[in-house]
Amino acid sequence: MCGIVGVLGNHEAAPILVEALKRLEYRGYDSAGIATVNNGTLDRRRAVGKLVNLSDLLVHEPLTGKSGIGHTRWATHGAPTVTNAHPHRAGGVAVVHNGIIENFRELREELAGHGVQFVTETDTETVALLTQHYMAQGADPVAAAKQALSRLTGAFALAFLFDGEDDLMIAARKGSPLAIGYGTGEMFVGSDAIALSPLTDRISYLEEGDTAVITRTSVEITDSAGAVVERPIKTIQIDSTRIDKGGHKHFMAKEIAEQPGVLGQALQHYLGTDSEIHLPGAGLDFAGIERITMVACGTAFYACLTAKYWFEQIARIPVEVDVASEYRYREPPITKGTLAIFVSQSGETADTLAALRYCAGKAEKIASVVNVPESSIARESDVALPIYAGVEVGVASTKAFTCQLTVLFMLVLKAARDRGVLDAGTLDSHVQALRGLPSIINQALEQNAAMRDTAYKLSTARDVLFLGRGQMYPLALEGALKLKEISYIHAEAYASGELKHGPIALVDEEVPVIVMAPRDALFDKTVSNMQEVMARKGKVILISDARGLSEASQGVWSSIEMPEIPDALAPILYALPAQLLAYHTAVAKGTDVDQPRNLAKSVTVE
Repeated sequence: MCGIVGVLGNHEAAPILVEALKRLEYRGYDSAGIATVNNGTLDRRRAVGKLVNLSDLLVHEPLTGKSGIGHTRWATHGAPTVTNAHPHRAGGVAVVHNGIIENFRELREELAGHGVQFVTETDTETVALLTQHYMAQGADPVAAAKQALSRLTGAFALAFLFDGEDDLMIAARKGSPLAIGYGTGEMFVGSDAIALSPLTDRISYLEEGDTAVITRTSVEITDSAGAVVERPIKTIQIDSTRIDKGGHKHFMAKEIAEQPGVLGQALQHYLGTDSEIHLPGAGLDFAGIERITMVACGTAFYACLTAKYWFEQIARIPVEVDVASEYRYREPPITKGTLAIFVSQSGETADTLAALRYCAGKAEKIASVVNVPESSIARESDVALPIYAGVEVGVASTKAFTCQLTVLFMLVLKAARDRGVLDAGTLDSHVQALRGLPSIINQALEQNAAMRDTAYKLSTARDVLFLGRGQMYPLALEGALKLKEISYIHAEAYASGELKHGPIALVDEEVPVIVMAPRDALFDKTVSNMQEVMARKGKVILISDARGLSEASQGVWSSIEMPEIPDALAPILYALPAQLLAYHTAVAKGTDVDQPRNLAKSVTVE
């Protein structure tokens, strides 16, 4: 969600901070700001909207100093205004913050009782005012910040800068990620290693409850109990954090095009020459697993819904799938022999992480499917399964989704083999199909022009329905999500068999209905539902393979041909038209494809 950067450097901090914040734009934001200390004097600049507005402001009102903090804000408490933008300042302290301070109202009342005045609508201002309050009582900056931190309830990543302190920064983490970068006579702080990669390749990650007191030559980290601790410094691969469009108009287009390559990389990491599935670390043994609980949010949730079909049909394991934001609040009982699987692109999704912590100590094993191996969710899992998608900048997930599906399918094959329900020959058949997947995805990308033409027809619609049966139902949900989040067209998805139980009332000659129907065992039933739509003048877009189109495309408004693929892998392939239809529709409407309004890439607050 929001982005944090901090610099204790040897060069002017303002341009470094702005450039680092640009690398965090993909996370989503609606205002930005920086603060620096120059010759002991703290000052700041803030602007609403894109970072270019902050850059313009800095041209007219420069900010000097070699120590600084910066922030891109996605509004939670208070509208996106300059007053509510970070950094927040109270007297001699400036603060940037990701997360939510849940007890800020109680703290505001307490501070108001001391005559403290508030000027913003935000929870973050409370942190700055509380720290300044303790400094006014005689505490030094470090003691004041730690005292303020001890009073906070909620989720946060925080960085503090102080008037009169050119060589001091304090960073703290509870429930929201924060990393420290190590330079030569310089130190850096970032909510994402991507922001720090041009500055250093040596990174350590703060653990839950850590507070770091940072100078240019030292870092002292204390844990939640106040004990001094060391966190391992890791070398990150700079190439893996490169962010460019690679000649494409949008990051989303680039990331759609990258899917054959990244899927191939994922397959190389998990498939051996012996057709067996090789998991990292200690792996998982499914012989003793009696049921699976899968938890995720958004697109990752739809990956879990798809995997439910696979686990139950191929591995014969009962699966329950939950939306992370609802899971722990219903306090579900977790029975013996339960494997809990958590899926998150960032590995920092707040609701998913909270659900994982609910399962800790209750589930037999905890596994995670993540794109960031050093993320909180990965570190707190018994087994972390990287998806190897590489950095995904577009807010609307594309290559991460197909990589999640691919890794989950391989996990299903491992489960089926461990449980003795899949013989070697059938396993080999599935593995060979997987090895051919990148080539088939490439073939599907050749239909880009047809999908663009259909999308231009879709772009004038006000409402769109998606239909799918069986494992195509989650893909219909994903298609509707993609369309609504980047084109702002209202879209809904239904299981095809549910159409006549209510949604068919929405169908008329103005409503396009997208039907995802490979020529599989459920094809005839799906086509029957499609005919019900056409009988009511609905404009059907049929997505199927050559056999399916030859049998059922007569009378449809538009059709898109997909390559033939083994039934089990169809959801991975049919993610492509879901993505490309949404992309081209958004382009036709002129919306912000990579940074759609109100959305953030990584949701680190509940």
